[in-house]
Amino acid sequence: MQIAILLFDRLTALDAVGPYEVLSRLPGAETVFVGERTGPVRNESGSLGLVADALLGELPAPDVVVVPGGPGQTAHMQDGPVRDWLRSADRASTWTASVCTGSLILAAAGLLTGRRATSHWLALDQLPALGAEPVRERYVFDGKYATAAGVSAGIDMALALAGRIAGDTVAQAIQLGHEYDPQPPYAAGSPDTAPPEVVEALHARSRFVLQGE
Repeated sequence: MQIAILLFDRLTALDAVGPYEVLSRLPGAETVFVGERTGPVRNESGSLGLVADALLGELPAPDVVVVPGGPGQTAHMQDGPVRDWLRSADRASTWTASVCTGSLILAAAGLLTGRRATSHWLALDQLPALGAEPVRERYVFDGKYATAAGVSAGIDMALALAGRIAGDTVAQAIQLGHEYDPQPPYAAGSPDTAPPEVVEALHARSRFVLQGE
């Protein structure tokens, strides 16, 4: 089973690394970071690099596709190599997944048209114009498409996907091995529970508000 995780400049690292840490533990999995070029790809702040080991054309038919988000997502919502590869790879994939604003890339490629999907809460209202039906959930499955909300939700989505691929026992063993038992010190992980002033501050500096993306 080949799992292709897309990398691009100015991605959010956990969007890619969270699902990698889960899905790479599946029995028989070959997990490959893929990009338009091989070598280091920098995150949105430029402070962290991930390495793309394969070119897009070298993975024409992966079983699982994972698309992260991040500010660099905007550059791949137009015609280009990434969109072409996604459409082609999706025709062969068993599962096509995204984390955070990666769902905007999938939707812009026409892969989520008429489907339920989620994204980061600040970007959720971008989905209807791209043909998808926005859902405020931690992760959403619609057919073979799995989309996760913001950043850390990619771990939850990947565990759910692992369960569908290899069964609940395998997925639970992966979760236990990671000791993934979140107990955050604040109830601020959702706009529904965070203090209003925190929500407003984050919304005010959102790139979607500032740039109209």
